[in-house]
Amino acid sequence: MEKNAILERELARKNKILQERETILQEREITIQECETTIQKKNITLEEKQAAINKLATDLDAANFQLEQIRRMIYGAKRERFIPTIDAHQMKMEFEPQTLEIEQLVSKEREKIRVNYTRTKQNKKHQGRLEFPSHLPVVEIIINPTEDTTGMVCIGKEETRELAYSPAKLHVNCYIRPIFISKEDETGSQKQVIAPLDRPIPKCMASTELLAMIFANKYVFHMPLYRILQQIKQMGFDLPSSTLGSWVKLGAELLVPLFEVHRLHVFRECYQMIDESPIKVQDKNLKGTCHQGYMWVRYAPLSKSALFEYYPSRSAKDPISDLNTFTGFIQTDGYSGYTYLAAREGITHLSCWAHARRYFDKALGNDYQRASHVMKLIQVLYSVEALAREANMTSIERHALRLEKSLPVINEIGQYIYNEKSKVTPKSPIGKAFEYCSNRWISLQNYLKEGILEIDSNLVENAIRPLALGRKNYLFAGSHDAAKNIGMFYSFFATCKKHDIEPQAWLIYVIKNINNTKSSEIKNLLPQFIDKKLLA
Repeated sequence: MEKNAILERELARKNKILQERETILQEREITIQECETTIQKKNITLEEKQAAINKLATDLDAANFQLEQIRRMIYGAKRERFIPTIDAHQMKMEFEPQTLEIEQLVSKEREKIRVNYTRTKQNKKHQGRLEFPSHLPVVEIIINPTEDTTGMVCIGKEETRELAYSPAKLHVNCYIRPIFISKEDETGSQKQVIAPLDRPIPKCMASTELLAMIFANKYVFHMPLYRILQQIKQMGFDLPSSTLGSWVKLGAELLVPLFEVHRLHVFRECYQMIDESPIKVQDKNLKGTCHQGYMWVRYAPLSKSALFEYYPSRSAKDPISDLNTFTGFIQTDGYSGYTYLAAREGITHLSCWAHARRYFDKALGNDYQRASHVMKLIQVLYSVEALAREANMTSIERHALRLEKSLPVINEIGQYIYNEKSKVTPKSPIGKAFEYCSNRWISLQNYLKEGILEIDSNLVENAIRPLALGRKNYLFAGSHDAAKNIGMFYSFFATCKKHDIEPQAWLIYVIKNINNTKSSEIKNLLPQFIDKKLLA
C-alpha cells in the first residue's frame, strides 16, 4: 500500500510538472503569435513607409521635372528641335533587341523616300543689294561742289539712293458741297441740288484712313490704345481718350454684320481646327482683379479662314454647341473638353502629332532611350509631310503617299508604345507621353483618312500668336463687349495674313464700301473672297 501511495504521489507530481510545462508552452505559443503579429504589423508599416518613400520619390521626380520645364520656359530655348546626340559609329548596348531592328527599318524607309521622290532644293544664292520698289516716290537732292566750277563742263553725275522716312502727319479734310437751286416753275416750286456726303460713320470726326490706322496699330502691331493716343498727340492733335474709345466702338459696330457673314462661312467648312487661349477682361462686378475669359479660335484650312470668338469660360459646351449638326473633320489639341467629339456621330476627331511629340520632347531628360526612339519615328512622319509639300502634291497624291510611307511608321510607334508602356512609371514624363498617345491613338491616325487633312493643328496655333503678343502689350480687354470686338478684328486680320493681304488697305476698302454693298454680296468683302485687284 505504501508503494502504491508513493507511485501515486510520483505520478501526480509528474502530471503537475506536465501541466506546468503545457501551460508554459501555451504561454510561449501565445507570445510567439503575438511576436508574429507584431512582426507582421511592422512589415506592413515598413511596406507603407516604403510605398510612401516611393511616392515621395516619384513626386520629387515630378517636381524636379516641372522645375526644369519652368526653367526652360524662362531661360531656355523655345524650339523643340530634336537632334540625336549619340554618335552613329559609337558602340552601344541596346536597351531592347527590337530597338535596333526598328531603327534599321526606319533608315530603310527613309532611303526609299529619298530614292523614290526627288526633293527640290532652292538655290540659296546671294541676291545682292535690294532694289527699291518702283512705286515709291523719289525726291531728288542735288549736291553741288563747294569749289568754284566756273568754266567747267559737267560730264556726268553719280547717284546714291537711300530709303527715307517722313514722320506721319495729320491733316483736315474739308468737304465743300455747293448748293444749287433751280428757278421757280409754273407752280412756284424750286429744286435744290447738293452732292451727297458719303461717309461710313457720319458722326465720327475720324476719316476712314485714320480709323484703319488705329485698328491696324492695335491689332496688327499690338499697340495699346494709350500708345496710339500718344502717337496722335505727337502728330499735333490733343485727342481725349474717351473720343478715341468712341471711334473704336463705332468702327467695330460698322463691321459686325460682315463678321457674322464671316462666322457663317467658317462654320460651314467641313474641316476645322479648334483651339482656345485665355484673355483677361475687366469686369465691373470684380473689383481689384480681372475676369479670366477665353478666346476660342477656329481655323478652316481649305479656305484659309480664321475665326476668333470670345466666351467667358473655358467650357466647351457653348463654343462648340453648333457641332450638334456638324459633319466633317475636327482637329484639336489634347484638352479634355474635346474628348467627347470622338464619340459624336458624323464627326471625325483628329488629334495633333505636334502635341504628342511635345510630351516625348519633355521626357528626353527622364528617359532618353525611349523618348528619342519615338521622336526619331515621328521625324519620319514629318519628313513624309515635307516631301508632299515640296513636291506640291494634290490631296489624292498626298493621301497615297501617307498610306505607303506613314502608315507603317505609325504602326511601329503603336507597337513600341504597347510593349514599353508597362515597363515605365505611369506618372513619369515618359509614362505620361505613352499614356497621352494611347488615349488618343485612333484620333492620331485619323489624318491618314484624307489628303486634305493635316498631321497637326499648328495652323490654328499660328493664327493665335497675334493674340498672345497683343495681350502682353494691352494686358486686358476693357469689357466683355470689347473682348468680342478684339476677336472680330483678329479674325479679319489673321485671315488677311493667310491670303497675303495688307490688313490696313483691306480695312480702308471695307469701311468705305460696306454701307453701299448689297446684303447678298457682302461676303465678297471678306479677305478670303475679295478681289485683290480692288485693293491695289
